[in-house]
Amino acid sequence: MVSELRSSFNSLTSPKASRLSQQQFLRFHLEPDTEAMIPVSQLSEVLTIALGQIVPIPHLPPWVLGVYNWRGEILWMVDLGHLLGLTPWHQQSTRRSHYRTIILNGEVGYNEKQKKSGFKSQDRNQMLGLVVSQVEDIEWCNPDDIQSPPTASVNAKLIPFLRGFWVKPNGDIISTLDGQSIVANLKSQ
Repeated sequence: MVSELRSSFNSLTSPKASRLSQQQFLRFHLEPDTEAMIPVSQLSEVLTIALGQIVPIPHLPPWVLGVYNWRGEILWMVDLGHLLGLTPWHQQSTRRSHYRTIILNGEVGYNEKQKKSGFKSQDRNQMLGLVVSQVEDIEWCNPDDIQSPPTASVNAKLIPFLRGFWVKPNGDIISTLDGQSIVANLKSQ
């Protein structure tokens, strides 16, 4: 009787225990056929922005769309797919009247080493708008299940931003990006 109760208790609690080792990731499309995800802990929010609301800034890399007035602050807007070497957002075939934007929390790239090296505190609070093709859903994923990318088969522009690949239980493969790497690479350019 006790062993049956223990067995029932273990079956009830084991999914919760496995959920504790998992993190939430936001799944989105960079192109209509290319999915990726990023840890929710590195994000602030998801916005829908009308096309005319982003102000272009000349003489910047082509993946910088411009700036947006977000809560009275200047928010730099980046075409994430274009940055990663994919088709630019404006060249994708679907017609849109708005941008789907993921707000990356600028604090993810801040650490003690940067503080000692003169990294300014106002840089730490800088948010970054990542324009994507479509926002999908939240995925629960154990970070230990994210596999290192095979460098030979991955686009060279993607490698600095890539945390790895996650194979979903149904067999779908999703690129997992790292917000800290995105912030660090953009600050170094």
